[in-house]
Amino acid sequence: MIALSPSVIKAHLVDRADPSPPPPGLLPSGVLVPLYWEADTPYFLFTQRSYTMRDHQGQISFPGGVRDPRDPDLLITALRETEEEIALKPEVVEVLGRLEPVATVTGYWILPFVGLIPYPYEFRINPREVRKILTFPLPEFFPARRWSTGDYRHRGKVVRVCCWRYQETVIWGATARIVVNFLIRLGKNPLSVKEEETRQS
Repeated sequence: MIALSPSVIKAHLVDRADPSPPPPGLLPSGVLVPLYWEADTPYFLFTQRSYTMRDHQGQISFPGGVRDPRDPDLLITALRETEEEIALKPEVVEVLGRLEPVATVTGYWILPFVGLIPYPYEFRINPREVRKILTFPLPEFFPARRWSTGDYRHRGKVVRVCCWRYQETVIWGATARIVVNFLIRLGKNPLSVKEEETRQS
């Protein structure tokens, strides 16, 4: 496994420019994948969505949301929504690059941008959208034993989703897929390792 630093991660990401438009019927959305370093260890920052939200209530996600018609691109969307949710100022975020878009069965087309953030930081949670902030060390996402896949049914559609479990926390769906895509860019796919372990058992 490569030694991780902001410059190494940046070298493994896609350029910041938006890809082609989303497929018809999907809402373009932007999320920020916040990273910070504590000592020599990188951490992800997530939010738990409020139970009053229209979709994905209570789920753990990256900060972000649906593109506003006034947003020039989805990076602006991700930074604007992050500021609205946890009061992280756009000017303190160093955008390292982006990941592949992720489509959801609930009708969203999500473009994730990886950003280096200061930490600690004086976050202020918007209780209408966010229940709490959570942080996890990036190395805890590497072990295949923490990952699983399964079928998810939504309005008659069945899709295969991945899931990460750590202590009492469960991250699944689009957010888990974004994390997997991030790990793949670093040369580590815990799902393929899991599948190989399953075949050998």
